[in-house]
Amino acid sequence: MTNRTRKSANGAVAAVSALTICALALGARVPEGWYLAGSKPASYEAGTDEQAEYNAHPSAYLKSKEIVTDGFGTLMQNFSAEKYLGKRVRFSAFVKSEHVEDWAGLWMRVDKGSELVSLDNMQDRAIKGTTEWKAYEVVLDVPPDATGISFGVLLARTGAVWLNSVKFEMVDASIPVTGRPSREEPTNLDFEKQADIR
Repeated sequence: MTNRTRKSANGAVAAVSALTICALALGARVPEGWYLAGSKPASYEAGTDEQAEYNAHPSAYLKSKEIVTDGFGTLMQNFSAEKYLGKRVRFSAFVKSEHVEDWAGLWMRVDKGSELVSLDNMQDRAIKGTTEWKAYEVVLDVPPDATGISFGVLLARTGAVWLNSVKFEMVDASIPVTGRPSREEPTNLDFEKQADIR
């Protein structure tokens, strides 16, 4: 994955407010309570797939409508953080994929007003290619001054993903937060370690 694609995906997920406006304008047919967004939402479609049943429930899907050379789409929702202030929360689901050329993953972010507080989009453990149903999760802390939480499934470039058995719950401190932790001090000042570029 190129740095440009990585920056595009991370930056666009971070701009949830702007994406919401784009999604509402599209009027996409998605499951109630969810909406389609992303850096190129018009290149994707989302809905409910009763043929892709899992755990006795139909699945939601997100797939590209065309060959997408850059950018991403996401099926997502957002809500107030008020009930979860000072808590650790987990967003989990079963996901399967088909022909994911770049990467896909669950994601969750916590905001304080327009400021991003924390984000995990599974990019460091991404879903790629064609996979069967598998459980995934993202876990974040919600600070006492947080205002909003957003989560969803993200698909970069071309492919399809299905989502099932979605859960959002508070967990105790024994469950570790996921993603790349923020650093408390500088690192690799002598450039001896090489970055893992995907």
